[in-house]
Amino acid sequence: MNEVYSFLKENIDLSKNQYLVVGVSGGADSMALLHILMDYCRNSKCCIVCVHIHHNLRKESDSEQRFVQKYCEENHLLFETTKFSYQEKFTEKIGREKRYQFFEQILKKYNSSFLFTAHHGDDLIETILMRLVRGATLKATCGIEKKGERDFYTILRPLLFLNKESIYQYVSSNKIPYVEDISNQDSHYTRNRYRKEVLPFLKEENKKVHLKFLDYSEDLSNLLKYVNKIVEKSYSEIVKDGKLNYSLWKSLDSVLQKEVLQQYLFQIYGEDIDKISKSHFQILMNFINNGTVNSSIDFPLNYQVLKDYNVIFFKKLMGVGEYSYELKDSVVLPNNHTVEIISDSDCKSNYVTYLDSSTLCLPLIVRNCRSGDKMEVLNLSGHKKIGDIFTDEKVPSEERKTWPVVTDSRGTIIWLPGLKKTQFDRKKDGIYDIILKYY
Repeated sequence: MNEVYSFLKENIDLSKNQYLVVGVSGGADSMALLHILMDYCRNSKCCIVCVHIHHNLRKESDSEQRFVQKYCEENHLLFETTKFSYQEKFTEKIGREKRYQFFEQILKKYNSSFLFTAHHGDDLIETILMRLVRGATLKATCGIEKKGERDFYTILRPLLFLNKESIYQYVSSNKIPYVEDISNQDSHYTRNRYRKEVLPFLKEENKKVHLKFLDYSEDLSNLLKYVNKIVEKSYSEIVKDGKLNYSLWKSLDSVLQKEVLQQYLFQIYGEDIDKISKSHFQILMNFINNGTVNSSIDFPLNYQVLKDYNVIFFKKLMGVGEYSYELKDSVVLPNNHTVEIISDSDCKSNYVTYLDSSTLCLPLIVRNCRSGDKMEVLNLSGHKKIGDIFTDEKVPSEERKTWPVVTDSRGTIIWLPGLKKTQFDRKKDGIYDIILKYY
């Protein structure tokens, strides 16, 4: 806990008359953070603004909002809340974007320079490991920053010095009320599987393993900042008006080539950079160096990469054309969904399929639907047109353009993610060595 208060002392001047905005869900983490800030700011000129987001996704959301509001009233804290509704299908990305949009509204309302979030040490471990396993870029594997600078405010995460156990101990010893989100126990979520299966092993090896990951995160981040000074100089010479000069890029050392290209990707994707895996990066490297003069390839989130003689550039497509990706570990699709090879699951829905590689011709391919596509639906005789399945399942016409199908390398459709399984699904007989998940 000493590290937490030292961090606050380094960043928050108690002599200033200022507002501190803190995101509070009502869970143990955010309630602990709120209590720590209340204690730190006691008898100071700082004023705490508690912000609660009602995502309107679970039946408990109403009672959680009332719980946080009552706590704020009892402790004379400013309380701000909003209730979201989602016209499109909810994803973590959409939820995060809407959440931070509201945070920024509140920061501007109170002319505040600081936003506090309750990310803790276990969150940091999970994030780093998930990105490493998925094959994210080096920058993405830094994980979560203690201090992140934004356009007009700073995000501070004091709880990164603490693991989950110490947070529970803190709320218990200080008799701090909180609510428990039961979805945190659902093993269908990748993060929860890391939390329940990987973290206990690491903590047996070292009870303070989260601090080792925090050191790693900061060391890597500082190293990248140093390298970036060199990269930025080259980048400013090679990338003009969003276009990369191939001849200048090719003249760089191979290490600098990769770093400049990663910086270029980061400029394109911003906070969505974790959607770009190492396999995407290698595909882009191969594309740039393949010797063709005029060509293009599709990239995640509805981007197209074009090569026009000596110039490489990205173009955001208004609609989506055909796409096709080789599935090695995971692939992010133009509809912002992911098809991923996972290690274990007990899910029986159409969002997961179980395959026997001996019955397939590898590698697997993820592409969008093409005219005339048919598949053998599980437990039905004969083939059925994909278009008819879309009609039966009432899939909107715009979504049909980007909806994925999974085939083997012969072109045989083996899964229509989220809608129908094929005769290739092997869950019933238990003979399978590939599990695919769509989310």
